[in-house]
Amino acid sequence: MSLSTDTEAAPLQSALAEIANLDKAMAELNDKIDELKKRRDHLERIAIEEMTTQRLDGVKAAGRSWRIEWTHSFSAPEARKEAIELSTGAQKAKADALLLVAPYYNKPSPEGMFQHFRAIARAVDLPIMLYSVPGRCAVEITVETVERLAKECSNIRSLKEAGGKPERVDAIRKVVPADFEILSGDDGMTVEFMKRGARGVVSVASNLIPAEVKALVDAGTRKDWKKAEELHEKYAGVFRDLFIESNPGPVKAAMAAKGWLANELRLPLVPITEGSREKLFRTLKEAGLA
Repeated sequence: MSLSTDTEAAPLQSALAEIANLDKAMAELNDKIDELKKRRDHLERIAIEEMTTQRLDGVKAAGRSWRIEWTHSFSAPEARKEAIELSTGAQKAKADALLLVAPYYNKPSPEGMFQHFRAIARAVDLPIMLYSVPGRCAVEITVETVERLAKECSNIRSLKEAGGKPERVDAIRKVVPADFEILSGDDGMTVEFMKRGARGVVSVASNLIPAEVKALVDAGTRKDWKKAEELHEKYAGVFRDLFIESNPGPVKAAMAAKGWLANELRLPLVPITEGSREKLFRTLKEAGLA
């Protein structure tokens, strides 16, 4: 009986050993694939930066534009390290400023967020715009955190506020230096935010109607609220429907219709549905834009 058991066990032991070897080989292969993916992403960022630099050189030479690089990471173990690498890389690539979004998915505490942004600010010389967008990040950069960062980091100079709460503009304006700029992160909130001390908007609609958005902001800067409100009312539907699906799908569809670019997005984003497209273009037509 013992001999029979040993004989039957031999193939089992051999199979288990081979399974263990295959598991090890697959793990090593997955590690290599991850390494190659990271390398590809790194090279893609370099290529995008270089193409952006080439395209903006003429515009910047004419004094018409700043190049603001969006440098961020959410991977918990590597978030700070990767964000610093991207930020210092942007500085080497001659970016004019950085846009730093609240770390998403991890939902860091206010103290964690403060230390994260401070570490990046200390690693670069470029001016930095913070970006608070709780609808996408699940966390808000608190008023207190903005206050601490503005006081401790001289190169953190502005905030893109996309939380949709005008009272936050009031609260932040009270605790930051006079030259600290607050910008609306939502075209539809621009006028209301500017009435409370914001300086303008980081705009989606301006990709499609730059002159009109500039006119609105110029009116707000002059405190010509009647003109600003008129322009807001005229384009309110456009501001709304450019978010009928996830940005940048709608604005890309509108720009593609004008022949300005190809209506291509990278997964998981896809072109907007036909129903959304019909509604968007109906709104554009009502605003005299199609």
